[in-house]
Amino acid sequence: MKKWLIPLIVIAIIGFGIYNWAVGFNNTAVEYEADAKTAWSNVESTYQRRNDLIGNLIKTVQGAADFERTTLREVIEARAKATSTTIDASNITSENIAQFQQAQSGLTGALSKLLVSVERYPELKANQNFLELQSQLEGTENRINIARDKYNETVNIYDKHTTKFPGKILAGWFGFEEMPRYKADPGSEKNPDASFEFN
Repeated sequence: MKKWLIPLIVIAIIGFGIYNWAVGFNNTAVEYEADAKTAWSNVESTYQRRNDLIGNLIKTVQGAADFERTTLREVIEARAKATSTTIDASNITSENIAQFQQAQSGLTGALSKLLVSVERYPELKANQNFLELQSQLEGTENRINIARDKYNETVNIYDKHTTKFPGKILAGWFGFEEMPRYKADPGSEKNPDASFEFN
């Protein structure tokens, strides 16, 4: 065997090893990124379920002839804004998530005000359809929390894979960027002044 062949074989083996490592890194990053995008779609899907339930709740409340129109209008407007604010899974940025979160928080605030107002309407509080929708909304809020947590978990897996050395170098070459997490609403770390129960 010629002496010049040995270094060539060694270089070829090293090159093949690096190629396999790079391909493995890329494929895993693609998989983790897809999981995170799917998790985000699930977040939006649970919010859409809430928006649909709120639409049905609005119809039920509109049946009460003397119900406060201003409160109802605020919920309708907040719902319209929340349903129009969506994020393309291929363009998840901190700014987009903040806008989405702000729209959803606006709807949550308007909905809370509506539910407080309902306390003054015994016929609504006794309405079976209203009670059922209220119960479904509570369950959906739990689903939203679970979906947001799942999104953050999948983003965490992706981010660890693409930001740890030496994978970070390959991530830059392949165009993988850190993905933003869903954060708590601003001010949610403070204790509320009062709590309301909607029974």
